[in-house]
Amino acid sequence: MTDVSLVTIDDTSRNRISIFLNVFDVHVNRSPIAGVIRDLRYQRGRFVNAMSAHSAEENEQNIVTVEGDGRTVVFKQIAGLIARRIVFNFKVGDYVACGQRVGLIKFGSRVDVMFDRDAAINVKIGDRVRGGASVLAVLPAKQSTAQPVHAGTPGEREAH
Repeated sequence: MTDVSLVTIDDTSRNRISIFLNVFDVHVNRSPIAGVIRDLRYQRGRFVNAMSAHSAEENEQNIVTVEGDGRTVVFKQIAGLIARRIVFNFKVGDYVACGQRVGLIKFGSRVDVMFDRDAAINVKIGDRVRGGASVLAVLPAKQSTAQPVHAGTPGEREAH
């Protein structure tokens, strides 16, 4: 199940898509965009129900920043009430492909994906999404001198 909202990260307003996983869902996490992992921060915390509004700030989590094609996307692997173990298989400087498996959260959990405000959100509250298959948002193309533009649909990039 998904939820869509606005959040502020480092003084920048972003669209947030929250994906809630129950104990019957597959909890493999995939990279929302292709790019380089620029930041990875582990935050110790509580293990309250991932459906709680406070879980995004209070629960144990990995906060991952990926830069690619002139875009920065942040995602959080958030532990839940039962989930007590977050697995992430990459380090800062590693390249990840869009939709590539990057880790998992064992049992019930939550993943938040934060996009720039100009992202065209492709899901709505209550939608069920499938990792590596559901398109969460479409990002307008942006040129960057730091990153080459990778092959994809001209003029837009899909975020999974």
